Amino acid sequence: MSTIEIFNSSRLTWARRRRGLTKTKLAVSLGVDLRSVSAYETGEFAPEADKLTRIARVLRFPENFFFGDDLEEPAFDTASFRSMSKMTASQRDTALGSGAIALLLNEWIEGRFDLPHADVPDLGRDGSPEGAAEAVRRAWGLGELPIKNMVHLLEAKGVRVYSLAIDAVEVDAFSMWRQDRPFVFLNTLKSAEHGRFDAAHELGHLVLHRHAAPNGQEAEQDANSFASAFLMPAASVRAHAPRFPTIDNLIRLKKIWGVSLAAITYRLHKLGLLTDWHYRKLYIEIASRGYRKTEPAGGPREVSQILQKVFAALREDGIGKHDIACALNVHAEDVDELVFGLALTGLNGSGRPPTPKRRPELTVVSSRE
Repeated sequence: MSTIEIFNSSRLTWARRRRGLTKTKLAVSLGVDLRSVSAYETGEFAPEADKLTRIARVLRFPENFFFGDDLEEPAFDTASFRSMSKMTASQRDTALGSGAIALLLNEWIEGRFDLPHADVPDLGRDGSPEGAAEAVRRAWGLGELPIKNMVHLLEAKGVRVYSLAIDAVEVDAFSMWRQDRPFVFLNTLKSAEHGRFDAAHELGHLVLHRHAAPNGQEAEQDANSFASAFLMPAASVRAHAPRFPTIDNLIRLKKIWGVSLAAITYRLHKLGLLTDWHYRKLYIEIASRGYRKTEPAGGPREVSQILQKVFAALREDGIGKHDIACALNVHAEDVDELVFGLALTGLNGSGRPPTPKRRPELTVVSSRE
């Protein structure tokens, strides 16, 4: 009997955690005792055919998914999570599970398209986060110019950008290196300004923490400082800062850097352009106006150029999301979640199209003006 025909107990464990279920909850949903679920997951014995059908239905994975090699899941100590204090262990597992499916999808895409190679500097041993942000800007030829689209910029530099599963809304973002490829996962349910800062924050982790465990309060503070300096270069902020900042003129400044009012206020204070008193006063006013929850003059959401080009090319070849899901042995909803909010091009339709004969090279043009 070949390996593909053997039930893989590790895939059951992975699928259960991906859906945020405990063994007890899964047992109740299946109508079996906890001992049976434990035996399935340890490989003591495989579920019978009717039980496997029920498992597939409860966990929302095709039955074929449970027959195959072990999945490569991002390890917790190699993935950087923003706002770790807000997420539960179950939400963390859900997010890491999303990362595992993204690795499958990315491998499938790269087998058909030539994506940009990674060009992310390794500055973990060099100076401060502020200095690292300046170094990356120099390396990428950005100067002091505002970054119009963080997702496009990351993709142009070879970073693979995917959406987090939409049922992990408490997780802001996370990033990781897999071999020589950097990945960033963004919660696309957040505001455009929040998403841009998250993207820059995760770039900070990729640049600063490639060779170290990127978790912990100090690492998060470093990534925040990097993001603030990367999106709002000191010279640019000093050139545009009003003599006496008010909420109204800070709202106008948002159009320059595309960040939140809170982020601008923090940066002005960090650069010594606001006194402690003025800084606290502005923060109180931001909260009193409700701008901490609803960002005023919000910008457009950033989407992926790479994913849109990939899906447009696939659609021309008659390949839909159901075909991709079938190739990965997952449901179409899992593919949808990875591109949710990042790709406007639909992947509807299915069929049995021929394998594309070409291998397109995809490039991203980033706006820097």
